Amino acid sequence: MTECRYYAKQDDGRVECLLCPHHCHIADGKTGLCRSRRNQGGVLYSEVYGKPCSLAIDPIEKKPLYHFHPGTTCLSIACTGCNLRCLNCQNHDISQASPSEVGHYNLSPLQVVELCLEHGCPGIAYTYTEPLTYLEYITDTARLAHEAGLWNILVTAGYVCQEPLNDLLPHLDAANVDLKSFSDDLYTRVNGGHLQPVLDTIVAMHHAGVWVELTNLVIPGVGPAANDDMLMIRRMCRWIADNGLSDHPLHFSRFFPRYKLQHVPPTPIATLEKARRVALEEGMRHVYLGNVK
Repeated sequence: MTECRYYAKQDDGRVECLLCPHHCHIADGKTGLCRSRRNQGGVLYSEVYGKPCSLAIDPIEKKPLYHFHPGTTCLSIACTGCNLRCLNCQNHDISQASPSEVGHYNLSPLQVVELCLEHGCPGIAYTYTEPLTYLEYITDTARLAHEAGLWNILVTAGYVCQEPLNDLLPHLDAANVDLKSFSDDLYTRVNGGHLQPVLDTIVAMHHAGVWVELTNLVIPGVGPAANDDMLMIRRMCRWIADNGLSDHPLHFSRFFPRYKLQHVPPTPIATLEKARRVALEEGMRHVYLGNVK
C-alpha cells in the first residue's frame, strides 16, 4: 500500500481524510466511504495505488469528449472505489466494491505510460469509477504521461476538495464532469453528496485551462430520483453559461434501469430533446444527446 497525501492524524489513532468533502474520520483498520483508503496504525494508505481493476482502449468520444481531439483513442484505466453512492450507478460492481473483492493488474505509473505508448494511444483516461479517490496514482501517472507527450483525461463526478484538485490540475488536459443534477437535495438523496463542491470543481478546472465537457444523466419523473424538471435544467444551463462554459459541450444522457433504480423506465427521448431546447435557449452552443441509439 502507498501512503496517502491528503489526511491528518488524530490523537485517538483515527485519521481525517482530506481528499473529498466527506472528510471521513477513519478508525484504525477501517476505510473511508470510498473503500479504498485505509487507516493502518494511524497512517492512511491507498489500497489501489498501482492496482487498476479495468483497462481498455476506447474512442475518446466514449468519455464522452466530443470537442477534444475527436477521432482519437485513449487508454482507459480504473481502480475500485467511489466517494458517492449513486442509486443508478452503471459500474457499481467496481465502484461500490472493496479492492479485495475485485481482481486487479499490477501497474506502476511508469508501466501505465509505457502501455499507452505501446498501443499507440495519444492519451490516458482515468475513468469508469471515481478516479479522484485514487488521486495520488493519477497525479504520478499524469506527470509521467505529460513528460512522454501524452494527454491526461479525467472522467469524474468532481467530488473533491480544492487543495488536492489544485495539485492535479497542472497535469490535466481535459475532463468530463458528471453534473448529476442542479439540486443539493437530489445530490444528498440520490448520490450521497452535495452539489456545491462539484460546481467548485468545474469552475476550478475551467480557470486552470482544462478543457471541460459536462454530462447530465436525465432520470425520468418516476420516484424520488427524478431530475428531469425543466426549471431545474434551465437553472443548471444558466449557471454553466454564466460561468463561461457556453462554448463547452453539454451532454444530456439517457437513463436506463440500473443498480437500485431497476423500477424506473428509460428516459423518453422527447424529454432529452426538450432539455436540449432549454439548454440552447440559455445560451449553450453545443448540446448533445447520449445513449439514444
